[in-house]
Amino acid sequence: MLLRLLRTYLRPYRGRLALVLVLQLAQTLATLYLPTLNADIIDNGVLAHDTHYILTTGGFMLAITLVQICCAVCAVYFGAQVAMALGRDVRRAIFGRVQRFSDREVSHFGTASLITRTTNDVQQVQMLAILSFTLLLSAPIMCIGGIILALNQDVRLSTLLVVAVPLLAVIVTLIISRMRPLFRLMQERLDNINRVLREQITGVRVIRAFVRDPAERDRFGAASGELFDVALGSGKLMALMFPSVMLVLNLSTAAVIWFGGHLVADGSMHVGSLTAFITYLAQILTAVMMATFMFMLVPRAEVSSERIMEIIDTEVALGPPERPVQAQPQPGRVELQAVEFRYPGAEQPVLAGISLTALPGQTTAIIGGTGSGKTTLVSLIPRLLDVTAGKLLVGGVDVRELDPALLSKSIGLVPQKPYLFSGTVASNLRYGNAEATDDELWRALEIAQARDFVERMPDGLQSPIAQGGTNVSGGQRQRLAIARALVHTPAVYLFDDSFSALDYATDARLRAALAAEVTGATMIIVAQRVSTIRGADQIVVLDGGQIAARGTHAELMATSGTYREIVLSQLTEQEAAA
Repeated sequence: MLLRLLRTYLRPYRGRLALVLVLQLAQTLATLYLPTLNADIIDNGVLAHDTHYILTTGGFMLAITLVQICCAVCAVYFGAQVAMALGRDVRRAIFGRVQRFSDREVSHFGTASLITRTTNDVQQVQMLAILSFTLLLSAPIMCIGGIILALNQDVRLSTLLVVAVPLLAVIVTLIISRMRPLFRLMQERLDNINRVLREQITGVRVIRAFVRDPAERDRFGAASGELFDVALGSGKLMALMFPSVMLVLNLSTAAVIWFGGHLVADGSMHVGSLTAFITYLAQILTAVMMATFMFMLVPRAEVSSERIMEIIDTEVALGPPERPVQAQPQPGRVELQAVEFRYPGAEQPVLAGISLTALPGQTTAIIGGTGSGKTTLVSLIPRLLDVTAGKLLVGGVDVRELDPALLSKSIGLVPQKPYLFSGTVASNLRYGNAEATDDELWRALEIAQARDFVERMPDGLQSPIAQGGTNVSGGQRQRLAIARALVHTPAVYLFDDSFSALDYATDARLRAALAAEVTGATMIIVAQRVSTIRGADQIVVLDGGQIAARGTHAELMATSGTYREIVLSQLTEQEAAA
């Protein structure tokens, strides 16, 4: 998975990667050449007391060092640039895929896991990439070049490498094989701690209301402790890695000095060659150590890449049609033909045999008891869910064949729990139409009965809104969400219990303004409050996922026992008849 992810998202940067490889090759070759020059200075300059040779060769070494520095700096610059671009592209791909997810896919992964995969998992892959471009590319060149040049200095002494390098490789392999499962578990524990923290921040009022602070502290402490245990286990293995490498390096250096000293003593090896060999040995084992450090990151990056690709490879249940329809022959018309909806694995459908038509210029209301399928029915129209049987047509076209952008443009949804984004009042309203003027925003606020409290805000339309709209009341949040839908100016309005936080007077004024101003659009209102929907042109009563009755308020009061029971639970007989 890691190789597939890197191959896919690094393809656009092949030119810069080739440049990084050339620069790393140049700087590594320069590094490898310096010990040979140093050996020449010792053997031909210092021992021969030739000052001119020392200065000439030293100047040449200085020039090579400058080239090495320039190449190293440029390699790090371009490598970091590519790694940052990789992280950006992968995050963009994850975000784009998640934006297309239905509720089913989001529930499958979980919000906490999606956040971890978009942030921490991408960061692990990005870290591996940047260190690969700056360290790993030079490590094999350094190792192979060092072995060749060490052989050039003395073949007999080079037999020590046959022992040192494989020994180091075995140690590294054993440690890494135990680290990989720990890194997978660490990412899962990160998911869990994100989930617990998110629940506690979101539900802080409930926690305090029920005095559950100690219990929630213990729950977070348990999640944090689980992450600590796994991190400690992997940390112990990582701590074992470097001492092992240094032990092999120091033992190898001691062996080279011991055997090399005897070779120098009997005249079969020069002092400069021994010095160069020690330097090459250090470079070879340092290259192995650098690769070792990289291999510590590989298992975690591999686990992270699997989690990332799991999202990217997920088939979206509500995917766009192959040949989307780009026009609606009957704008505003919503028609359900024997619609059924069943959640995956459920024995019984949530909705069954639903057939109804909502026309432009009319208001269709949906009412029913808790769990009757009202919100599910409304979610089918903008294709937040797909019907499992029957047909749902918007504008005369099946929503599964309609262009998603056109469907979104033709529908204005005000959900049961309105959500506002961090920004300003204006930025939230323009979420429905980025080109809307201030006059249009004020007009939408006036219809939604929100103009008065926005005018009282210090900065009017530019007044700040906190994430989720937590700095305004529930009723104000609902009215701003309704104004946002009005700015969108769709052909179909969907109000999913969107008036529940309003008082009766504000509710009545808002509905009167909607009826007077939004005359050509289709209105579909889901409500629990009878006063909100009693003036609708068509009222649909849902019971157990099926249509129990339909008609006007007066007709249903006379013919539907279910509707009459709902009405009389809220109004008196006289109020219901008025």
